[in-house]
Amino acid sequence: MADAKVIPFDDDRSRARRRPARAEGEAAAVRALPGPQQAPEESGEPGRSERAPGASEASRAPGAPGASGTSGASGPEAAAGPEPGEAAAGGSGWERRLASGLAFLRRRVTGEYEVDEFGYDEELTDQVLMSLLRPLYEKYFRVEVKGVENIPAKGGALIVANHSGTLPLDGLMMQVAVHDHHPAGRHLRLLAADLVFVLPVVNELARKAGHTLACAEDAERLLRAGEIVGVMPEGFKGIGKPFGERYKLQRFGRGGFVSTALRAGVPIVPCSIVGAEEIYPMLGNAKTLARVLGFPYFPLTPTFPWLGPLGALPLPTKWTIQFGEPIETDSYAPEAAEDPMLMFNLTDQVREQIQHTLYKLLVQRRSVFF
Repeated sequence: MADAKVIPFDDDRSRARRRPARAEGEAAAVRALPGPQQAPEESGEPGRSERAPGASEASRAPGAPGASGTSGASGPEAAAGPEPGEAAAGGSGWERRLASGLAFLRRRVTGEYEVDEFGYDEELTDQVLMSLLRPLYEKYFRVEVKGVENIPAKGGALIVANHSGTLPLDGLMMQVAVHDHHPAGRHLRLLAADLVFVLPVVNELARKAGHTLACAEDAERLLRAGEIVGVMPEGFKGIGKPFGERYKLQRFGRGGFVSTALRAGVPIVPCSIVGAEEIYPMLGNAKTLARVLGFPYFPLTPTFPWLGPLGALPLPTKWTIQFGEPIETDSYAPEAAEDPMLMFNLTDQVREQIQHTLYKLLVQRRSVFF
């Protein structure tokens, strides 16, 4: 299989742009996200963070107006139907979907697709990974999203969320929420723990979906390039806490995420997730087995490991994801990132805002499952 194109991180070309055909097996140059010196609009074409509202939804729904293969026309032209020969060329809906799928496979085989320096494959994420996660998001957890308009329509922003659920499904559902519901069709780049990038298969999928190592350097580079970055500062302390401590935020570390946002001059958007705590009620932790396997914890739930693989099925809880009012950082001087008191105050402000919203959402919800 041919190599994919790697895109330099300082190239401002749109990911939506189609490349000239190359010979099979030919390697490609590197592409990167728009840098801070050149905004996407300066390049004369729309940047990836400034897609028209509804564009991503139209591209994902083959039958929707404006989707691939539909004219989107209205009035007399739409009533008149396609010109002679257009119907034959366009074919039926299933033929168009088949042609689109075959074209996607051809690009995969020939390597005519692009990834950035972190390994993010936007085409694969949009067409495959999000499609696999969407039924879980819409039908199983029935996620309700609030305040997504608080995420900027362009430019970088750091989303800080609580972490829970034994397995990190909350991060994936937050990624779908931003991808599907943000008016500008933004993409969320999650910061993940080292463990994610040493697990086979998971490592590759995480890179393709835009996740990167949770380090200040990578986070700052993404933020300066105008990306939406997601971080869950509780880490394993949050995701692996006992069921009796559900919805009680753990420590947020030393405020490294705050200093990163200050250096990049981007807003911090608090995010509260309700519903993930109950998908795997963690009643115990087999610490010896966890050490043997090299895991931070080995959960014992009412169904796992007693029911085997069936016990790994999450409970179908009802989720709510709420994005809060952004906390601006661009008014601070660059040296403010080195002020430990400011770090502490801003970290505490973000944590308190998330905790307060969690309590409010818990009071408002009718049931864990409905």
